[in-house]
Amino acid sequence: MSADSLKLFVALDALLEHGNVTKAARQLGISQPALSAQLARLRELLGDPLLVPARGGRGMVLTAQASTMKEPLRTALSQLRHVFAPPVPFTPTRSERTFTLILNDNAAAMLAGPLIAAAQQAGGRGIRMAFLHPRSDIGGALESGEADIAIGSPPEAKEGLICRDLLRDGYQVACRPGLLPGPMDLDAYTSLPHVMVSAAGGHFSSAIDLALARLGRERRVAVSVQSYAVVPTVVAQSDCLCTLPRRLLARYRSQLEIHDLPFAMADFSLSAIWHGRVTADPTHIWLREQLFAVAALTPQFN
Repeated sequence: MSADSLKLFVALDALLEHGNVTKAARQLGISQPALSAQLARLRELLGDPLLVPARGGRGMVLTAQASTMKEPLRTALSQLRHVFAPPVPFTPTRSERTFTLILNDNAAAMLAGPLIAAAQQAGGRGIRMAFLHPRSDIGGALESGEADIAIGSPPEAKEGLICRDLLRDGYQVACRPGLLPGPMDLDAYTSLPHVMVSAAGGHFSSAIDLALARLGRERRVAVSVQSYAVVPTVVAQSDCLCTLPRRLLARYRSQLEIHDLPFAMADFSLSAIWHGRVTADPTHIWLREQLFAVAALTPQFN
């Protein structure tokens, strides 16, 4: 449907409502001759006079076809106006929206609580949040709307996705108190067994091992787990070391002995990832604003 056709049907709606060219033209804010010209085009387009003189010459009456069209036309135009109306600002106090986020348990431990608190402080008592474990097809989940936002490393296939750095972190190494008789040097680091997190499950090497290999060294990973939350318990009750994000280990300073890495390891970024189709959605904008505000307040590592 062209823009001109849409204008004609808006004019027809006013004509059918008033049954009078003068009143309809006043409602539309156009001249009576201009509306009369549009009525002529509508009659030609629809093959029906639409409005005919009333008996006695007093006004106009709708033809049978025009009477049949009146309500369906009004309904259709109302639906079109709703479709093309400007987005309604998101109001958390009236929302019952469920937001779904994909993130690992480390990111969830840092961000979930503050994010929920931020929603509640905004009056969003009806807002619900679902936190899902990472999956292989993050892009598909975001594109389909199954998830609203993901937090982690950007996927290799980024088509249609928007990625923004949320926070940066680095690594430290931890052990149970009293395990080391001396400093945490490279020899100590490589001589003791390690526990690591494998999100996919069952892997025994990571970027840490690649960094060690560049130095001509290697470590022995004795334990592989899928959850970050399990690692501090394993370390506290064994001779295993763990190399984990600083922000995570900071939560266990009272239980574990924490050291800087004895070799160089680049910091990393956690990104917020969403699909471009929701970038302008007021609801999603609100969620992103809360998430970035919460991330900005997370304790920074030294």
